Order: sequence, then structure tokens, then C-alpha cells
Amino acid sequence: MHYRNGREAKNGDKIVRLTSDGKIEAFGVLHSAVPGNDFCNGSIAVVQSANEYACMCDCLHVEDLAALLAEKGLEKRPAGK
Repeated sequence: MHYRNGREAKNGDKIVRLTSDGKIEAFGVLHSAVPGNDFCNGSIAVVQSANEYACMCDCLHVEDLAALLAEKGLEKRPAGK
């Protein structure tokens, strides 16, 4: 199992799910993924506090993160097998 950038995926990883055009859609912990499949495999346990602090020097706007992904060519979903 591998992420969009080729990194090996493991249950328990903190992950961000992207839309096919690179927008952030969900954040959480990967679970129930089965090795051998990079498509429609596993689930995300959503991680979100009811209220979380924001220290601006530690944050990015989602549009800026999407632009960084595009610069690296990671905004598009890989072709299916």
C-alpha cells in the first residue's frame, strides 16, 4: 500500500485525504487497510477536537497547501491499475 507520493502506507498513520484535484477532504488515522491495494482500501478515523488553538506561525491556509502539492505534481490522483 502506498500513498500518492509513493510512501509506504501503514495502519495507524496520520493521513490527509485529497480530492482528485488536490483539495484536502479529510484528516485522520488510517485503519483497516489491507496490503496489496492502493485504491479504495481502508478507512479514516477522523481526528478533530471540538476546539483547537491556532498559532498562526504553525498553520497554513488550505489553498497554500494545495499549491505546494501542485508544485510537487501531487495534486492529481494516479492512474488506476
